[in-house]
Amino acid sequence: MEFSESAVKNSLVFAINGERFEVSDIHPSTTLLEFLRLRTPFKGAKVGCGEGGCGACVVLLSKYNPVLDEVDDFTVSSCLTLLCSVNGCSITTTEGLGNSKDGFHPIHERFSGFHASQCGFCTPGMCMSLFSALVNAEKTLRPEPSMGFSKLKVSEAERAIAGNLCRCTGYRPIADACKSFAADVDMEDLGFNSFWRQGDGKEVKIRSLPLYNHNDKICTFPEFLKNENRSTLLLDSRRYSWHNPVSLEELQSLMGFVEDENGTRVKVVVGNTGMGYYKEIESYNKYIDLRHIPELSMIRRDDKGINIGATVTISKAIEALREYSKGGFSSGGMVYKKIADHMEKIASGFIRNSASIGGNLVMAQRKNFPSDLATVLLAVGSTVNIMNGPKSEELTLEEFLRRPDLDSKIILLSVKVPAWDQITGISSGTEMKLLFETYRAAPRPLGNALPYLNAALMAEVFHCKSSNETIISSCRFAFGAYGTKHPIRAAKVEEFLTGKLLSVRVLYEAIKLVRGIVVPDDGTSSPAYRANPESVDGYSTLRVKDSKTKRISSQLDHCKIPTLLSPAKQVVELNRQYHPVGEPIAKSGAALQASGEAVYVDDIPSPMNCLHGAFIYSTKPFARVKGIKFKPKSLPDGVSSLISFKDIPGENIGSKTIFGTEPLFADDFTRCAGQYIAFVVADTQKHADMAANLAVVDYDVGNLEPPILSVEEAVRRSSFFEVPSYVSPKQVGDFLKGMAEADHKILSAEINIGSQYYFYMETQTALAIPDEDNCIVVYSSIQCPEYAHSTISRCLGIPEHNVRVITRRVGGGFGGKAIRAMPVATACALAAYKLRCPVRIYMNRKTDMIIAGGRHPMKVTYSVGFKSNGKITALHLDILINAGIAADISPMMPNNMLGALKKYDWGALSFDIKVCKTNHSTKSAMRAPGEVQATFISEAVIEHVASTLSMEVDSVRSRNLHTYNSLNFFYEDAGEPVDYTLPSIWDKLAISSSFKQRTEMIKQFNMCNKWKKRGISRVPIVHEVLLRPTPGKVSILSDGSVAVEVGGIELGQGLWTKVKQMVAFALSSIRCDRMDDFLKKVRVIQSDTLSLIQGGFTAGSTTSESSCEAVRLCCNVLVERLTPIKERLQEQMGSIEWGTLILQAQSQAVNLSASSYYVPDFSSMRYLNYGAAVSEVEVNLLTGETAILQSDIIYDCGQSLNPAVDLGQIEGAFVQGIGFFMFEEYTSNSEGLVVAEGTWTYKIPTIDTIPKQFNVEVMNSGHHRNHILSSKASGEPPLLLAVSVHCATRAAIREARQQLLSWTGQCKSDSIFQLEVPATMPVVKNLCGLENVETYLQSLLS
Repeated sequence: MEFSESAVKNSLVFAINGERFEVSDIHPSTTLLEFLRLRTPFKGAKVGCGEGGCGACVVLLSKYNPVLDEVDDFTVSSCLTLLCSVNGCSITTTEGLGNSKDGFHPIHERFSGFHASQCGFCTPGMCMSLFSALVNAEKTLRPEPSMGFSKLKVSEAERAIAGNLCRCTGYRPIADACKSFAADVDMEDLGFNSFWRQGDGKEVKIRSLPLYNHNDKICTFPEFLKNENRSTLLLDSRRYSWHNPVSLEELQSLMGFVEDENGTRVKVVVGNTGMGYYKEIESYNKYIDLRHIPELSMIRRDDKGINIGATVTISKAIEALREYSKGGFSSGGMVYKKIADHMEKIASGFIRNSASIGGNLVMAQRKNFPSDLATVLLAVGSTVNIMNGPKSEELTLEEFLRRPDLDSKIILLSVKVPAWDQITGISSGTEMKLLFETYRAAPRPLGNALPYLNAALMAEVFHCKSSNETIISSCRFAFGAYGTKHPIRAAKVEEFLTGKLLSVRVLYEAIKLVRGIVVPDDGTSSPAYRANPESVDGYSTLRVKDSKTKRISSQLDHCKIPTLLSPAKQVVELNRQYHPVGEPIAKSGAALQASGEAVYVDDIPSPMNCLHGAFIYSTKPFARVKGIKFKPKSLPDGVSSLISFKDIPGENIGSKTIFGTEPLFADDFTRCAGQYIAFVVADTQKHADMAANLAVVDYDVGNLEPPILSVEEAVRRSSFFEVPSYVSPKQVGDFLKGMAEADHKILSAEINIGSQYYFYMETQTALAIPDEDNCIVVYSSIQCPEYAHSTISRCLGIPEHNVRVITRRVGGGFGGKAIRAMPVATACALAAYKLRCPVRIYMNRKTDMIIAGGRHPMKVTYSVGFKSNGKITALHLDILINAGIAADISPMMPNNMLGALKKYDWGALSFDIKVCKTNHSTKSAMRAPGEVQATFISEAVIEHVASTLSMEVDSVRSRNLHTYNSLNFFYEDAGEPVDYTLPSIWDKLAISSSFKQRTEMIKQFNMCNKWKKRGISRVPIVHEVLLRPTPGKVSILSDGSVAVEVGGIELGQGLWTKVKQMVAFALSSIRCDRMDDFLKKVRVIQSDTLSLIQGGFTAGSTTSESSCEAVRLCCNVLVERLTPIKERLQEQMGSIEWGTLILQAQSQAVNLSASSYYVPDFSSMRYLNYGAAVSEVEVNLLTGETAILQSDIIYDCGQSLNPAVDLGQIEGAFVQGIGFFMFEEYTSNSEGLVVAEGTWTYKIPTIDTIPKQFNVEVMNSGHHRNHILSSKASGEPPLLLAVSVHCATRAAIREARQQLLSWTGQCKSDSIFQLEVPATMPVVKNLCGLENVETYLQSLLS
């Protein structure tokens, strides 16, 4: 593809997937991702976060070095990479690897076959991260790999995707797909896949994998680019320009020229990765790219150290430092290596490949960025060289950081890391040694997360052999990222330690000094944790020889980068009774998702004259809206309209449920922070987003009641949503009687449970197109198109037959694309209807997080009675649910909660559950809504009882498991006795996970380790699900292929795959010849609300099975119609093929399309799901970090419709649950406005935070009479099992607290405490003891 601007002198020339592009009509602020998605057919790279934090937009960037005649290939985040910076480069996207027409690349095929793609939105970025690792591994001098493999190592394959986020799979299958390319992989370690069967030998497995030939290289840099001339002035117009200076003199000239221009806004760029953190609302006129100035891009080494140019990327600096650290064991080499090790934890690989050393330090100096690099380089005595106009000056890094914020005209030229040569012994009786360590306490071990606190410690010590004592000759301590403007030297500590004989007393006094220095600024999150020097695990640097302090330092040893995943077991029992139902076939469309060919809503090409919208939302919880203005002189071109409630022709309705409606826009009042006020429309999504950011809403709070911002205030003001009687749960048993029977009682204990954000990889999106005759077509990423259809009709004031909502696939939903997607589709429809042109939106991540609502927060108070043996006799719960401003599905929450709460035999269960209406954003359904909170409440009660009785928690759990009779008492209809599989699962899991043996091993481990404690926990779940009515339609076309429509939406949960299998099974009952590969004839097509009505909700884990039953009913009708024709043909021909049968049926005017509406009968409408999990964790008592060592799950899937799909659902749900219980803080400010607004502040699990060993058994529990082909749900129930990780963490903390008490000389137990959700590092550290090192040292001193 070429653009016609090639005649223009100043233009960009680059290649994408081997095609030449020449462009001159582009604004310098345009990113590579914008260009790919808007001006090329290559839409595999996705917009996930827009800030370099998720990996959905990763592409391969290739640069040619004419001097070395080499091509450098590396991944970049295309959402941050400016298009002008890729001039002369080549870009490869996942489409450049392969496709469905020319053949998929083995990466695509293996991702599909290892079941490593669910919603698929993250998959193209994953594929490119792996492809880059393969390309660069081939450049090494490693031995030639065996056929089918690459030169890649397993450790590299895992780390290749360490910066890529996935919300669906749980990462294990992705890691297996990547490791399958590694030369050193053990084939036995690769997990469940569709390539081979259990028991196949190694050679069979290798032959079964899609062939990868490492010699068949994809050309990443086409020859024609090598001869392109590169101009120093790329773009030049009256309004904007881009410059590539090639010398410092030219740079000085440009900077001086800027001073003479009035109003010119200049941006100096290198990798532009800072844009991911510091979002820029306004654009610049002049861009100056520093990367082509040799002095700034060189790395030089001399006797005094290493000089690193400011534009050198972090990745290149790491390579150089590693190279210079080789060749011996000198102190200088050790320092370089440890700096490189620390730098590998900065951001992620595709950010480090673009981010520059200078840019990182300038952000730390000018914008107070919490830099790891600045802290580490400060500790080693680095210096910097800066250019200020015509002169340059050298400063220490400390001076550089302390000076006033850099003027925009001052340029950082280079950084010098001094050489620390080997220090030899200074006399025969002494031994001098240089010690150096770096530390960071961060939510993720491998980076891709800012640190809570970082530090670097360097010391010269000498050990006197005659006295066996260690003296600190000199030292440098640096601390940063703890909530201060920039890293600092701990000068008082250095002065105190210098010349001191190292001892327990000295260490104790040093820690106290540090506490007085490391003081976070006001407003810093987790200030007590960040002010804690122990949190960086730092005093192991001072290794000493006397017996007491040697024990301390060995226990405080620095944690190295951990290995990621251990081999895991996936146990799946196949059922071929209903072939191909029950087969573990790969998810339908997975390879298309990997190759970038799967079309999501934002991938649909924009129609002619399409406009783009963005929401303006309230930042106040309750206020009068007087008007909206825009900041003067900054509004971008192309803004065409502002739409509010005044423009609505019908009702002001944005969403609806059976419990009521929610307005599309605030009227004269806004009633929560995050409520939509208006919709601004512009010519591009960027301009619409900029306009929304520049909007100034005029609020007035005069004479208004204060908002309700807590559940306590809601109770005080009686602000509740009514729970209709038909969804109101019933009390169980006689609570007062149960309490009277109790030997012990716990009264009015409290729990607070936080919220959780969906973090679907694809944010909210829609496209509305006006059609003839006052009609409108809306493409929406939504779980309930039918409800959006009705809402749009009412909002526009037109009949429903004038509205059509189409949904093909959704890039992750988890409940957040149900009710919360309706106003997005409705606003687009309203704008398109009013403006009479297409309008679309792709919501930016910040706005999405602010408006989403998320999971319901709760305050719980419980009273429980129990026997001395741990048997609970009665439980009462007072639960206050924060529902936000609108009802949504919140009145269903009490019923949902009780379904999960009743998993234990409480004797009697009473409750008072209030659904509170507050001035917070509306909370909505999120995967296992109510059930996950209820599971946590149940386990908190069990843990509290066990602690009170000083009993093993597992024995209390076991004692309170249901018998079949008590199960029936609590659930009223629990099915047949044979259906109750939990007791057998519970016992089986104890054996398969070696639970008892590991419990004893953990006790031994905890006795032998002071600074790490382990915990283990086994938990059960009982999860009630409900089947809903679902439509289906099956049509057989003239060539015998089959088109299928269902009410359910493909969200990544494999619904289409199971439906295809069911259709193939049901139609194959006609028993024609050659129907073995009938699955290939079946296609499930997109949802269309005018083609298939009454689609309902895709939610609650059961839509797949109800959709399967709906199409089975259709197929039964078709088979009934076809059977007479088949029998007649068989009499004539003896055998009959499917295609012949269909041709005959057509010629005889047989109706080959059948529709159905499956309505479950009362006996099969509800059923219970069972499972259990064992999790083991290790807690670092110094940092609060929790590593999940192993999780074992057994989950009853009945007779699985597709074990591969169900396995993926189990693993993915469990990992999402880990996020809720351990990592994800969905925080808001005092007015209810969400402040966790992106990947920088909201941390979902990553490949380095999931269980290191993750064993799952998909249990086939046999025949279930009232279930669809004996199957059971798998989407939501396994999420509840993640509470086992939280409980195991509690067990480890309990050990830490007991140890802390023993150091203070107290013998009492300290086992009763509440562990918050999520149990983040600061929370865990606080419970383990913020001053536990000092307490230990005090115990030694005393």
